[in-house]
Amino acid sequence: MQLRPEQLLGHLQKAGAGGLKPTYTFHGDEALLVQEGLDALRQTAREAGYTERQVHTVSGAYFDWSGLLGAGNAMSLFGDKQLIEIRIPSGKPGKEGSQALQAYCEQHTGDDSVLTIVTLPRLDKTQTSSAWFTALDGMGVTVRCDPIERNALPLWIAQRLSAQGQQVEPGEAGQRALGFFADKVEGNLLAAHQEIVKLGLLYPAGTLSIDQIEQAVVDVSRFNVFKLSEAVLSGQVQRTLRMLDGLQAEGEAPVLVHWALAEDILALHRCRQAMEGGKPLPMVLRENRVWGVRERLFERVLPRMKAAQLIRLVVSASTVDGIVKGLGHPLWPSDAWEALRKLALQLTQLAAGEKQAA
Repeated sequence: MQLRPEQLLGHLQKAGAGGLKPTYTFHGDEALLVQEGLDALRQTAREAGYTERQVHTVSGAYFDWSGLLGAGNAMSLFGDKQLIEIRIPSGKPGKEGSQALQAYCEQHTGDDSVLTIVTLPRLDKTQTSSAWFTALDGMGVTVRCDPIERNALPLWIAQRLSAQGQQVEPGEAGQRALGFFADKVEGNLLAAHQEIVKLGLLYPAGTLSIDQIEQAVVDVSRFNVFKLSEAVLSGQVQRTLRMLDGLQAEGEAPVLVHWALAEDILALHRCRQAMEGGKPLPMVLRENRVWGVRERLFERVLPRMKAAQLIRLVVSASTVDGIVKGLGHPLWPSDAWEALRKLALQLTQLAAGEKQAA
């Protein structure tokens, strides 16, 4: 059974003392959602009588999997139900671990004296299709804890505020307040949670004005170059510039930011060339290994981009490559970050269907 983080609490409330699944597997890189899910599950487990707890952390290539199998089979010293937590920070148990996890699941099928929690990082498709993960998923509940995307963040904030008895003003004013809040905490969900709790401490239950939110919420946003790519290809000029400012403030290397922008420009150029040669867009994207969120963005922007426009962008990317490595150009800013802003603005405006910046 696969659940979203927001569905887990309802599941646990319904499960009560006698309806817990044998295994709960958490995977994903959003620490706040993982921790909240684990806390709720542990509390429910304690209330259900799982009072003896063991923690096994799989680190390195020499983890004793036989010890885990033995622990699961051992009777509790006091006859209590056991809660066994298996933490695999790498997400890769290896061949021996894969066999051990499958054997572990077989041993505890139908055994309500042991409740197992497995925590993993974000997994790729190969890992989620593996025999060991399939065994865990088939035995219980799987909760995938992905980051909250920017477009979903205002709703998430509103729901969290509502849970503590607060809400924003109705209409456009409230939407502006939530948008402001989301801009300040994007990419840092733990800090977003802390800012929401702070509002609950500063102001009573009821409606929050945009002035109250602007005065209380500090800028704790964090960005990475992969999210920058999404903003650029979505044609979001202000968000792109804000992310570049954030990356610069966080000390990100200009060469890495240029790499992200150049990768998109070159991929768009290759895809456009293939389309000009008569290939259909779905085939072009598959051949260029463009998938996921990036695939949807390419599908939106590529049909209206012209080959000549992309050639000019390739030339610009080559120029900025020299600038970030210390080679000046008379028609471009000498500062690496200013050159990156100009390049990003060119691509963002083209993605938005506007005239490219000069």
